[in-house]
Amino acid sequence: MNPIERTHLADLTIGRGQPLALIAGPCVIESRDHTLRMADAIARITRRLEIPLVFKASYDKANRSSIDGFRGPGPKEGLVILAEVRRELGIRILSDVHVPDQAGVAGEVLDCLQVPAFLCRQTDLLLAVGKTGKCANIKKGQFMSPEEMGNVVAKITSTGNRNILLTERGTFFGYNRLVNDLTSIGRMHAYAPVVFDATHSCQLPGAAGDQSGGLRQFVEPLALAAIAAGADALFLEVHDQPDLALSDPATVYPLDDLERLLRRCLRVHQAAHEE
Repeated sequence: MNPIERTHLADLTIGRGQPLALIAGPCVIESRDHTLRMADAIARITRRLEIPLVFKASYDKANRSSIDGFRGPGPKEGLVILAEVRRELGIRILSDVHVPDQAGVAGEVLDCLQVPAFLCRQTDLLLAVGKTGKCANIKKGQFMSPEEMGNVVAKITSTGNRNILLTERGTFFGYNRLVNDLTSIGRMHAYAPVVFDATHSCQLPGAAGDQSGGLRQFVEPLALAAIAAGADALFLEVHDQPDLALSDPATVYPLDDLERLLRRCLRVHQAAHEE
């Protein structure tokens, strides 16, 4: 398989020789006003730092731990809100799709369609995402080796779509624990540009009983290490009141700390790419 060295996401290029990109936003759409407010705040920070931004918010969290977990507004209302983010703020947008029937509708609105980690081997879903022609961000399943993601990429490229990102987000280690093998970043570069999900990598899946726990204090060191290891983009779920977030409150990153973290990330990226 010929590796995809650069991926196009709307007007943004991610991959070899390109600036560090950021995929960031709240885990889930909590409301129209909160989503627009978060998008604007994150965009202001990234513009100051000249970091290309893709705004992320899920319209439906279909794999919550509990039946009572907040899922979001659903595709119809959620895609309207995300379209408004792009129209009003001029920001590229990304969200998840969970079943093949969602891909075509979502592809009319989103700049990048994301396949959740637990669904990364679902052939029909991958083919439907590929056929939209939009950028596809595939999260590596916690149960997958880096090399197995080559088959995932092959499924999407079979549709003629080579705009693919692969996201590392940790590997299962016993019950309720994730660990990161940062060699996976270089290993997945054999297939496509690689994103590092620093917030989900700090989850403790199911550890809080009816929701995931987490170790937010390790988001920063993992992000810096992944960039040093060659990640092309950073994925962060961000919230203005993390402890009150309706999804993943243990790991979403504080908006107030975002600019400081990104400045450190930029310094590491620059050092890692010096000749």
